Amino acid sequence: MTTFYLVRHASCDGLGKKIWGRTEGVCLNDTGKAEAERLAERFGRVKLDAIYSSPLERARETAEAIARVAQLEIQESPAFNEIDFGEWSGKSFDELAGDERWRRFNTQRSMTPIPGGESFLETQTRAIAELEKLSRQHGEARVAIVSHADVIKAIVSYVAGAPIDLWQRLEISPGSVSIVATDEHETKLLAVNTRSELV
Repeated sequence: MTTFYLVRHASCDGLGKKIWGRTEGVCLNDTGKAEAERLAERFGRVKLDAIYSSPLERARETAEAIARVAQLEIQESPAFNEIDFGEWSGKSFDELAGDERWRRFNTQRSMTPIPGGESFLETQTRAIAELEKLSRQHGEARVAIVSHADVIKAIVSYVAGAPIDLWQRLEISPGSVSIVATDEHETKLLAVNTRSELV
């Protein structure tokens, strides 16, 4: 089986206040840089065979910390990019509070598209398809994927067989790791949102 370590990027400014989406130039802040270094230390005992990252700076910076320890080249993967938040990109949660479409998106993600963006289901489909492709490509390997909270939630929901609309029950913290193992026969969810020692 291929073991995938799904890493949420470390902290950046505006976290929990704004939807950065695919906004360029959003980098790790000082807290995030420290989180990334601690994360890299946790990967010190894991023999990674490959590391993939979302194209966005905050993910790349987090991946770079892990890559230094693992002595691996980062491979960029658009399939693990943040959700395309379209018209909502760069807006604060306060700005969106009065938008009925935003309220509906957060209660019925399975059915609600983002204006000018993509649906949660589309995000889930692209992420799972890439995971399956990488599993076939890497076989018995350990692979780190640095991505974003909603993308990781989409993968974890799929593997757990949980409805998309219950996404808020999942917590995926900055610098956390969720672990999925998969092959052509089965898929297992080994850990969610862990900050403990990795094996």
